[in-house]
Amino acid sequence: MARADFLFKTSLRVRYSEVDAQGIVYNAHYLTYADIALTEYMRHLGIIFTVDTAKESGEDVHLVKATVEWKAPALLDQELDLWVRTTRLGRTSMTFLVEIHPKAEDRLLARCEIVWVNTHQESRKSAPLPPDWVEKIKALDGRTLAVD
Repeated sequence: MARADFLFKTSLRVRYSEVDAQGIVYNAHYLTYADIALTEYMRHLGIIFTVDTAKESGEDVHLVKATVEWKAPALLDQELDLWVRTTRLGRTSMTFLVEIHPKAEDRLLARCEIVWVNTHQESRKSAPLPPDWVEKIKALDGRTLAVD
């Protein structure tokens, strides 16, 4: 994807605790970066996840799929831009694409695909996505969004 296909970005700097002996980001941290990016994306949409909101609604999202494609290493102290967009909305699930680039560069370091399912916590069964979430996501990413 081109960065122009994304309308949301957040940034971070690679910390010492995230690199291995070669001075590059250890592979598992890319999923942490994707989680940070998704948290900020949802916050940008006004969708805030807390223990209290899950208790009040009786629902929460669960990660059901995560894939990472590594293209080039991220390095210690490097500033990264994390680009996020929703690529698909189902009845109960959402698929996100997170791309990790060096700050202000179009060079792709890693691409993550993340799938969340909204789940009723007591029954542990999938539940329809909240309509206000669907509308907020469509308002931001509707031009490139697949809806089932």
